[in-house]
Amino acid sequence: MKTTLLAAGLATFATTALADTPVLHVLTYDSFTAEWGPGPILKAGFEATCGCEVQFTTAGDGAAVLARLKLDGDKSDADVVVGLDTNLTAAAAPLFADVAPQPNTLPVPFADPKFVPFDWGYFAFVYDNTKLMTPPTSIADLAASNLKIIIEDPRSSTPGLGLLLWVKAAYGDGAAKLWSDLADNIVTVTPGWSEAYGMFLGGEADMVLSYTTSPAYHLIAESDASKSAAAFSEGHYMQIEVAGKTLTSKQPELADAFLAYLGSDAAQSALITTNWMYPAKTPAEGLPQGFETLIQPAKSLLFTATEAQEIRAAAIEEWQTALSK
Repeated sequence: MKTTLLAAGLATFATTALADTPVLHVLTYDSFTAEWGPGPILKAGFEATCGCEVQFTTAGDGAAVLARLKLDGDKSDADVVVGLDTNLTAAAAPLFADVAPQPNTLPVPFADPKFVPFDWGYFAFVYDNTKLMTPPTSIADLAASNLKIIIEDPRSSTPGLGLLLWVKAAYGDGAAKLWSDLADNIVTVTPGWSEAYGMFLGGEADMVLSYTTSPAYHLIAESDASKSAAAFSEGHYMQIEVAGKTLTSKQPELADAFLAYLGSDAAQSALITTNWMYPAKTPAEGLPQGFETLIQPAKSLLFTATEAQEIRAAAIEEWQTALSK
């Protein structure tokens, strides 16, 4: 009888303790929480310091995350959103609270009262250098070739939107013609990066829209030097990924602490070799060996957040029109 009462008491205590543990809800993209992604490491690292539980919710790729947040509105459970980029921040800003700025080592100035950067990179077309010996040297060169590519949908994916802005930044009024020329190279348009890259690795295309840093994964994690990013003469469009605290957060102090943790050396080091991007703030130990082999774009392209918002709808319509012909 005493044993039964003791067991019941311990169970009640455990249930009460669990109920008293605050929960931080983080909305992010699918690959962030994959077993090989940064999510599991960041969750364990932050939980070790916060006395809380981190729960991730995913919504496809970065642009889909914003769509999910808008759809949920005031009913959203998200305290923190991780994985928007500066092409989406102007549209997302009304949904977010002000946050404290954090130091960074980004190659361009960053100032946004609603968001903190956590990593960055350059978009690029990745290929297998054991199969493609002479890669294209520009987007126009790619469009003139017979190479088959996989890209992501700009309406749901931040890389997909990044490509549209890359084309617009590089070709301006000639973007529509470029898309018409490129249309017959496109094997398929996927909802997000994970699907596109998986298809490429499965041999379904010659090249895939990804990042200049993607070959570092294969080199460092798999000791495989067969993947390269093509260097394009018109330059490469940058992506700066950000995180922010929602206006509807029920755990604002925990949200602030999590954003600060993302900027720590521990988190930034983890992001380099799990999200395979450059860190927003280079950790004390620097970049891992292997990153020095990556291409360095001759020119960096990037619209401001306001410019990207103004261009976005017309660029998507231009892209849809070209691909529907």
